[in-house]
Amino acid sequence: MIPTEDASARKRDIEEKLRQEQETLSFIKESLEKSDQLTKNMVSILSSFESRLMQLENSIIPVHKQTENLQRLQDNVDKTLACLDHVISYYHVAKDTEKIIKEGPAGRLEEYLNCMAKIQKAVEYFQDNNPDSPELNRVKFLFEKGKESLESEFRNLLTRNSKPVPPVVILDLITGDDDIETTDEVPLEHLPENILHDLIRISVWLVDYGRNLDFMNVYYQIRSNQLDRSIKGLKEHFRKNSSSSGILYSPAMQNKRKDTPSKKAIKRPVYIPGHDHELRVKHLSDQLNEKHGLSMGKEDLTDSEIDSYIHSISAFVKMAQSEYQLLMEIIPEHHQKRTFDSLIQEALDSLMVEGENIVSTARRAIMRHDYSAVLTIFPILKHLKLMKQEFDQVLQGTAASTKNKLPVLITSMETTGAKALEEFADSIKNDPDKEYNMPKDGTVHELTSNAILFLQQLLDFQETASAMLASQVLGDTYHIPLDPREIGTSSSSFNSEFNRRLLSNYICKILGNLQLNLHSKAKVYEDTALGAVFLLNNFNYILKSLEKSELIQLVAVSQKHPDKAYKSHIEEQLQTYQRSWLKVTTSLTEGNLPAFQPGTKLKDKERQAIKDRFKAFNDGLEELCKIQKSWAIPDKEQRDKIRRAQKENVTVAYRVFWQRYSNVPFTKNVEKYIKYRVEQVEEMIEKLFDTSA
Repeated sequence: MIPTEDASARKRDIEEKLRQEQETLSFIKESLEKSDQLTKNMVSILSSFESRLMQLENSIIPVHKQTENLQRLQDNVDKTLACLDHVISYYHVAKDTEKIIKEGPAGRLEEYLNCMAKIQKAVEYFQDNNPDSPELNRVKFLFEKGKESLESEFRNLLTRNSKPVPPVVILDLITGDDDIETTDEVPLEHLPENILHDLIRISVWLVDYGRNLDFMNVYYQIRSNQLDRSIKGLKEHFRKNSSSSGILYSPAMQNKRKDTPSKKAIKRPVYIPGHDHELRVKHLSDQLNEKHGLSMGKEDLTDSEIDSYIHSISAFVKMAQSEYQLLMEIIPEHHQKRTFDSLIQEALDSLMVEGENIVSTARRAIMRHDYSAVLTIFPILKHLKLMKQEFDQVLQGTAASTKNKLPVLITSMETTGAKALEEFADSIKNDPDKEYNMPKDGTVHELTSNAILFLQQLLDFQETASAMLASQVLGDTYHIPLDPREIGTSSSSFNSEFNRRLLSNYICKILGNLQLNLHSKAKVYEDTALGAVFLLNNFNYILKSLEKSELIQLVAVSQKHPDKAYKSHIEEQLQTYQRSWLKVTTSLTEGNLPAFQPGTKLKDKERQAIKDRFKAFNDGLEELCKIQKSWAIPDKEQRDKIRRAQKENVTVAYRVFWQRYSNVPFTKNVEKYIKYRVEQVEEMIEKLFDTSA
């Protein structure tokens, strides 16, 4: 059972909690009643506000609509007034622009173009809205007048400011400086910047609005004339300077491009290698006879003319490149190639005609057997080939007939050159043996010096000469076995090894023909010994000339040890010459010489035999020394060699004979028969081949 006190306490706690809960419940009820009252009040207020908004909306919307209509009417009025002002302005265009149009665009191009734009718009307006209006005719007239003025201004600006490029500027452009490396080439300033800007603006307007392309014809005619005058000015520059001071610049001088050709001037008379200065031999030049085909005729080109043409080719390429850059800025893209094609025609045709004239001159020279003319073609042809790639780039996009002009000229030169080379080889072989044309002293023949010098010219143009010769290969002119790997579709397809072998065969052919002809010419001499001296001199000259140049290496490509072959020929002629002294030495060495004992008296027959031997020796020695003293062996080495050999052969035999009989009493008149001591004989032989002795 729970104690009474505890139950009473618990009861009191419960009653206290119940009281507190009742108080809380009463507070909540009161709060809810207040909230309901507030809600009712808010609903009442909102309902009243909504009613008032509806009343306001019903009042404002009609006013807004009325205002919007009024604004639209205002806008329409403004637009109508602006349109009227715009239309009225067209009727004032003619009056406002007439003075400017009549005065022309000179000095105020932008203002003039703005006037033209106004006139054009006026023309379009009247055509669309009032085609019968007299104002249309007036603005049309002004538009045509303005277009003509712009075309005239284009012509005037271009004419006044297009001047030939000075020759010095062109030379700087095509030569450059090998010591200065530049990444970009500085373009030529053909026109001042402000003039170029005006020309571009006029060009754009004429194409876009003028609907007239006639100005392009004006452009190419004026610039074509300027290009042609520039190149002609360069030629005149060369002509004046060469006439006063010789060649001003080396032909096709070296510039920044390594493939630029270099042409050496045709060699003039020089001393034979290894020969005394007093014994000079004629060389390739105006001294050569016409039959040998190496004389410089009055129609032949001078070095300065060749130089000028080579420079003109380079100048054309550079100038044409520059002209195209200028043209791209002024002429519309779709018309650039056609206009450029027309622009370069005059200058290009002039160069091609000049080139064909060079070929024609060479052909005429070849017809009269003047084969030196081919030497004028070599540097030009070499340069044309090296420039062909740049030519093709410059002419890219032009007509086929324009592109083909240079290849046609190159082919013409190659054909002419090949003909000259082949006929020159035949002329060496067939040169006639004319007694009056033979050197009286047995020295080097003109034919030899001409042939060697001609071959030396080829060293400067090996690739060019090989290309010429290659055109003859299919005809098997040189009987060279062909390797399929060495042959392409054209002469330029041959590889360098084959080209070198081809040129080597040609040189060997020349030397072979020359050798055969020299042997034939030697027979013209009645004296066999003089013929031997003649051949010795010529073979020695050929050998020395080959050794002093690259010719020996080229010959060695086709012929092993060419030097040994020529040395063998020289030795053979030396022996032939030495046999001429047999009539001197035979009398001293032949058998049946008188035998005697010291102190015994000689018989008359024996004394006479000794006299005859001494007399034969003396007469033979004097005769040979007199004749051979006027002969020439210009090469000191060969001259000394042949003198030593003769001293050895003659003086040895004479010394033995002299020692044996000089003290024998075979005559009372000893001085008549023993005229020379051994030392005197040596001195006489030492004076052989010495015209000054």
